[in-house]
Amino acid sequence: MPRILIIDDDPAISELVSINLEMAGYDISQAEDGIQGQALALQVQPDLIMLDLMLPKVDGFTVCQRLRREARTADIPILMLTALGQIQDKIEGFNAGADDYLTKPFDVEEMLARVRALLRRSDRIPQAAKHSEILSFACLTLIPERFEAIWFDQRIKLTHLEFELLHCLLQRHGQTVSPSEILKEVWGYEPDDDIETIRVHIRHLRTKLEPEPRRPRYIKTVYGAGYCLDLGSVGGNPNSEQGLDLPGVE
Repeated sequence: MPRILIIDDDPAISELVSINLEMAGYDISQAEDGIQGQALALQVQPDLIMLDLMLPKVDGFTVCQRLRREARTADIPILMLTALGQIQDKIEGFNAGADDYLTKPFDVEEMLARVRALLRRSDRIPQAAKHSEILSFACLTLIPERFEAIWFDQRIKLTHLEFELLHCLLQRHGQTVSPSEILKEVWGYEPDDDIETIRVHIRHLRTKLEPEPRRPRYIKTVYGAGYCLDLGSVGGNPNSEQGLDLPGVE
């Protein structure tokens, strides 16, 4: 039975979430502040953490950053559950290490769908290892067992989401992949109008793979259409002068 840790200081929200998760077959642990939540996460090492941002003692952003730095909790998926719904709040949450973001008030069925998607994606066997799909092309090789990429003979450590996003693009290298396709395949739920989630993780991937992240050669934005992993003209070292430089993009 998957164990979910809820870190939230609002008793009504905690009760609503825990009751519905228990009815769906999950084992629940709860914490009421950031310090207790961090300690409990390290102790029980749950399969998923649902983390409020506005917490007593230590805020959720800080808790998320600390859990990502700790080896025992670095790979546990984190769903931020908060009343802060502005784009900048979401960007800050993803930059802190969150996997997904659900704004209060929320629909219970949507919450359960996102929980299921996160648990399915964070299975011990990465999605890319479950299918007979492309794992190597040109300068890029993906290693599902360790969530790593070999990029021009250099090993790059990826988060689960970065791995799945890069794998999604690799399956369609040279083609434009729409945000709705990415959200459905990588995040596991039907798309909505908010694609900031994708933008943040694309920026993270560019930071790790591109010699000049603001002038991407390989992970390109196709304005109004999506993203394209272009490895067709790759040669030599990523820091060489070969390849196409584009203007700075998001």
